[in-house]
Amino acid sequence: MTTLLLATTGGHLRQLDQLAKRLRLDDTRWITNEDEQSRALLAGRSVDFIPYVGPRDVTGVLRCVKSAHRTFGERSVHTAVSTGSGVALGYLPYLAARGVSCHYIESATRVSGPSVTGRLLSTYPAIRVYTQYRHWAGRRWSYAGNIFDDYEVLAKASTRSDRFRVVVSVGIATGYSFRRLIDHLIPILRAGGRLEQRIGLPVEVTWQTAGTPTDDLPIETRETVPSDELGELFASADAVVCHAGTGSAVAALQQGRRPILAPRLPSVGEIQDDHQVQLAEELSSRGLAVARDASAISVDDLIAARDVRVRSRTDVPEFLLRR
Repeated sequence: MTTLLLATTGGHLRQLDQLAKRLRLDDTRWITNEDEQSRALLAGRSVDFIPYVGPRDVTGVLRCVKSAHRTFGERSVHTAVSTGSGVALGYLPYLAARGVSCHYIESATRVSGPSVTGRLLSTYPAIRVYTQYRHWAGRRWSYAGNIFDDYEVLAKASTRSDRFRVVVSVGIATGYSFRRLIDHLIPILRAGGRLEQRIGLPVEVTWQTAGTPTDDLPIETRETVPSDELGELFASADAVVCHAGTGSAVAALQQGRRPILAPRLPSVGEIQDDHQVQLAEELSSRGLAVARDASAISVDDLIAARDVRVRSRTDVPEFLLRR
């Protein structure tokens, strides 16, 4: 009997990949979109790639229903688990109506309540829904754990090298620019900039900029970086600066880095709502990140990042699905 693991690429996929280790499921098959991240993250695993489903993409959701019908007909599907977003709307109601045990785990990004996807799926009694936060669990929403429970912060013995390495990443979504972050960091991180002046070492920067236009800027950027390469860059960095997306935060934590998280703000058109502000505050309260407005990141923040490490805990309990 097959268990389907369903997620859109980006933070949704990275969360499900991490949670899958705590779900302890056998005979799994992944359903996601094909891009550099998913190819690297799921290499060697059983995967069906489907077209990308964007935010509020009704046509994309309907395509997923057709894919769900085909998958159900080809495989003996017993269980389906999803962390969202649009792929969950296309697959879970269809599969639940055919007797498949269906589970939707709301993103850890949603600190104060469910997403639109979560609210819609919670109206289906046959779909079990889970929050990753105890404070808004209730009769309909169960709590079984949080992906950030996997990590703890350690002080790190200071080491020095011949350069200071920084990774700046704004995630993989191309629909919104985060130019405010890039513009603020250039004077700090450029050759001869404020960080180099303070520490007396050359600063080496990787700029991953997705949909942020940078052609007019005096920096070399990369729109995307493969997941495995980005992990290596995070692991070797002295400081990691990210937008406050779940996928970026988890990627940094998995590599032992405590990121500086800069939330995108809806008030200036960088995102649709304030969930990144909530996530940055949550991780800051756990000590797993430093939350800063994009225009407030300082040289001191970058230097302090060098001397803190994160490690994965070995005592995290299983994420128990309701039956």
